[in-house]
Amino acid sequence: MTTPAALAPTPVAPHASGDLPSLLTLDTRFTFVTGKGGVGKTTTAAALAIAFAQRGLTTLLVSTDPASNLGDLLGVNGARVPTPVPGLPTLAVLDIDPVQAAAAYRERVVGPVRGLLPAAAITQMEEQLSGACTVEIAAFDEFTTLLTDPAMQERFAHIVFDTAPTGHTLRLLALPSAWTGFLETATHGASCLGPMAGLERQRTQYADAVAALSDADRTTVVLVSRAERSPLAEAARAGGELRALGMTAQRLVINAVLSDPGEDAVAQAWHAAQAAALADMPVTLRDTPSITLPLRAGSLTGLSSLMALAAAPQTTQASADGPPEASPARPAAALLPFEALIDELALAGHGAVMTMGKGGVGKTRVAVHLATELARRGRRVHLSTTDPAGTFIADLATALPSLHVSRIDPVAETARYSAEVLTAAGPLSASERALLEEDLRSPCTEEIAVFKAFARTLADAEHDIVVLDTAPTGHTVLLLDAAHAYHREVMRSGSEVPPEVASLLPRLRDPAFTRVLVIARPEATPIAEAERLEADLARAGITPFGWVLNAALSLCTSTHPALAARAREEAGHIAAVCHGGRRVWALPWVAEATAGR
Repeated sequence: MTTPAALAPTPVAPHASGDLPSLLTLDTRFTFVTGKGGVGKTTTAAALAIAFAQRGLTTLLVSTDPASNLGDLLGVNGARVPTPVPGLPTLAVLDIDPVQAAAAYRERVVGPVRGLLPAAAITQMEEQLSGACTVEIAAFDEFTTLLTDPAMQERFAHIVFDTAPTGHTLRLLALPSAWTGFLETATHGASCLGPMAGLERQRTQYADAVAALSDADRTTVVLVSRAERSPLAEAARAGGELRALGMTAQRLVINAVLSDPGEDAVAQAWHAAQAAALADMPVTLRDTPSITLPLRAGSLTGLSSLMALAAAPQTTQASADGPPEASPARPAAALLPFEALIDELALAGHGAVMTMGKGGVGKTRVAVHLATELARRGRRVHLSTTDPAGTFIADLATALPSLHVSRIDPVAETARYSAEVLTAAGPLSASERALLEEDLRSPCTEEIAVFKAFARTLADAEHDIVVLDTAPTGHTVLLLDAAHAYHREVMRSGSEVPPEVASLLPRLRDPAFTRVLVIARPEATPIAEAERLEADLARAGITPFGWVLNAALSLCTSTHPALAARAREEAGHIAAVCHGGRRVWALPWVAEATAGR
């Protein structure tokens, strides 16, 4: 079997315009591809894995993202075990499904005692193992197995991880230390994950995972960004936090760079915005070896197009169906004017507005735009986020007195929640207090604290308009599911269920109280992901208020070959979304600085 060490390493120069093969100087076994949602992270991970496989390396491409679209890219759907990619036998794909992983984890813990314990005790254990924390640790169990299982190491020379958007990647990669630390200090026989014995068996595996992640000879991080301020800032933050976790071998990919704007006004605005963002690139990224990849005319799907990306440098190209054409001023579809949405929300006067969708589709931009316009119409507005990667414009709150801006910070909320639980417990002996403090050090406590803050923020919608910018799709659904288990987790820690928490699910399901907006870009993968979100919401008893298609080039007028081709491709996607009676609003593409103002 060919090993990664067989590749002759050569330096990758910072800020080189190049191709993905230049990143094959990596001689580590594990590669983590991460970045803000929507920057091309999955495409980059797939192309890297293909490039390794084409060099003769047996390669496994793994998704740890609940919102993964690997199946859409490579046509290998539902790969719950390593599944070869048709046409490239040296490459296999694996999707870690958090829900299935949690079910298997529960059975590993509960199965050995079925028939040995009373039925009531078995039911209690299953209830205890039904929360979001179990989903997280179960998916992490599979993740650490890939890092430590000798059979996997023998079968695959290289493993490429396509991770969840950055904030959740940091959470996942911090888990080895969090859980090993918890296991080392826990002294009682049970945890929020059930019997401690079930976790003790993983202690060595988790410790080995920590060692693999922090070993620069075994693990490399590829930070993916676009030439925009927000994704670059996110990449810099992620790089710093990952270095703090010991992951010091890092590379940077700057995707979708437009280098030839010509005389087209839209292309010139696109180019100028990218140039300004690159000029202001965070200092830590300037020292990171990097490459840039050009903007392409259409979306990359299918093995052949990804193999072309992996094999050689590409230039910006128009579509192959003829000379460039000006994109229409408005696509031929039943789009509603965005101003009408703002007017309708303002007329309601109060209630919650939640923006949901795949990472990088512009949930934050839509949320900020809605909140500021509603505030300008004299409504009292609370704008908040549950997204670990969420950012807001700093001067919004001072510029508009009727607008309150906040962020649900997991660290701060965990500290607040832990203090509340300790206070509510009343007088305790030293041993009792130590036991409760130990329980609160469990990583599950953060989940409880965040959901409580989420419910508290949503309660403001009784009298104000609350605009909530949510985490990317898969994590949003987990958040909603976690509301079911929240009551059990709070009762486990001994505190009372606040009224805003008890009413959380009814409020989310009440279309007169909560208006869910599904946000997507008019592109194939974001729309497919949005349709999956819509189906998940339906299973949770939640009906979307409508869709917002963001950053539509087809609402601009461009004759640039690549931009005009992308605009023409959008028209079919927009028509498909509007079909079926959905209410659909759209926002045009604008330069990042303009969107900020």
